[in-house]
Amino acid sequence: MIAQTQPLRCLGIESSCDETAAAVVTGGGEILSNVVFGQAGLHDAYGGVVPEIAARAHAERLDHAVRAALEGAACALSDLDLIAVTSGPGLIGGVMSGVITAKALGAASGVPVLGVNHLAGHVLTPMLSDGLRPPYLVLLVSGGHCQFIAVLSPRRFQRLGGTLDDAPGEAFDKSARLLGLGYPGGPEVEKAAASGEATRFVLPRPLLDREGCDLSFSGLKTAVRRARDRLVAAQGGLYQRDVADLAASFQEAVADVLATKTERALADMGARHPITGLAVAGGVAANGVLRARLRAVAEAHDLALSAPPLELCTDNGAMIAWAGLAQWQDGAEAGQDLSPRPRWPLDDRAAPLLGFGKRGVKA
Repeated sequence: MIAQTQPLRCLGIESSCDETAAAVVTGGGEILSNVVFGQAGLHDAYGGVVPEIAARAHAERLDHAVRAALEGAACALSDLDLIAVTSGPGLIGGVMSGVITAKALGAASGVPVLGVNHLAGHVLTPMLSDGLRPPYLVLLVSGGHCQFIAVLSPRRFQRLGGTLDDAPGEAFDKSARLLGLGYPGGPEVEKAAASGEATRFVLPRPLLDREGCDLSFSGLKTAVRRARDRLVAAQGGLYQRDVADLAASFQEAVADVLATKTERALADMGARHPITGLAVAGGVAANGVLRARLRAVAEAHDLALSAPPLELCTDNGAMIAWAGLAQWQDGAEAGQDLSPRPRWPLDDRAAPLLGFGKRGVKA
């Protein structure tokens, strides 16, 4: 690699689900721009992401996002050292839009293009936001994924466990819909739960009686529906207090499961590797109750909790740009031969997890 007189600069492009994003980040970890065009308004009426609508929105907005990111960073395409793009896993229409855009930009400018695993973007974000260095443990918790990942290097990952069915974000969305709350469900449930009593409803803590770090949230979502139906049958509907208490009880159950399983994942990783820190990443990492519970777990193990700022928890281009730079400098090869991948496990040596979520078979 040619010696640089200034830090490397990378354009990151993200379009795997329902955010169209682009950012420019330096090899020194400076975020020069970070543009995100959300789609919540397009999907709100459906209570979840509609793949066809998302793909069309990405195709319409990617050029605008890239232009805004370059202008915000005060640089041209020719000033870049690398273009990094999410090439999987995700909704295939959105992933294709991003990959095609990145390859076209690379072909026109001569800048190398590197395909980045969307999950790697999330689990490497603590290196960008908090200066964390491997080996560290990440709880990746989002709308489509929930996994415990040991980050051993920018390109070496070990999955210690994951969800066998719904991801927590998916369960938040579905529970919010059951309670008549808006989309996305995570912030809506958290807001409703703030005035609720978390002990009113006894909800299950799935798989806590089973060894290991795997998780399940489908039964918890079903328990919320049954509790709601009992209330409706008994009193003819839901009162505001009922919604708040159910939301709080659900949120507490999710936090209990994730905190307990995090304890197990720390013990599992600690038996094989040193641990420099505990991190939480992904959209559900924005939940304040979950952060507080995980911070207590980290402190009990004399570790710091890395919880990226909210704008880096949800899907964004900065995490893809940073992951691309970290992996490129670690020896990953860039080129025009990358292809969109709807499924792409971080740890390709781990056995596939069972079950289906809104992004297909779990990685």
